[in-house]
Amino acid sequence: MYTIKLQEFEGPLDLLLFFIKRDELDIYNIPISRITREFLDYIHYMESLDLEVAGEFLVMAAELMQVKVRMLLPPEPGEEEEQDPRANLVKRLVEYKRFKEVAVQMTKREEERRKVYSRGYFEADEKVMVGDEDENLLRDVSLFDLIASFKFAVERMPKKFVHDIVRLNVSIDEQVEYIMDYFSRRSEATFFELIKDMQEKIRVVVTFMALLELIRARKVIVRQPDPFAELSIIRNIN
Repeated sequence: MYTIKLQEFEGPLDLLLFFIKRDELDIYNIPISRITREFLDYIHYMESLDLEVAGEFLVMAAELMQVKVRMLLPPEPGEEEEQDPRANLVKRLVEYKRFKEVAVQMTKREEERRKVYSRGYFEADEKVMVGDEDENLLRDVSLFDLIASFKFAVERMPKKFVHDIVRLNVSIDEQVEYIMDYFSRRSEATFFELIKDMQEKIRVVVTFMALLELIRARKVIVRQPDPFAELSIIRNIN
């Protein structure tokens, strides 16, 4: 019997990371049979409570079964050695784990920031300088402003329901390319404008991670024109 709170899991990758952490598994060498069994047991548990199983969980279950079968089948005669069937799943898990760790760090920093309000906290202390002292790629913007902009954009997205169960593969590199292509046609945009046509939550999350990579690589600049205004993302032409 599971004693897990269902609402703790943002999606199938979150659930898989829970199993990996709980059982102290190597994320780069996942025991696919074991984790597939646990994942399916969890889905059956959800169904036993008459809870609707989200399509993304069913897609992941099918993918895990596919990987399991591929690992059990012997290679065809004369066939070159294939990539580990788990490779794509591992890559996505590592990227998702990285995002969660960044989110945890930001939450901790926000809690620390709140503790020092009574000591005369100035918001300017939290501004992030990147690179040379005369160049601030986060102009008048803190990391907390950035994460708040992400949450605000997601909340503004229309509630779309996709009934077709499809497998979604999206990487940070792909979304970096998407953002750069977007800014090849215009010089400035908000994060909401970047993601407003996206229907999948994981794509929005990965796009935000790609944006952080571009800020670090000095490809874009983020600024806040006025207090409480929505953040603007600007292509860095320097």
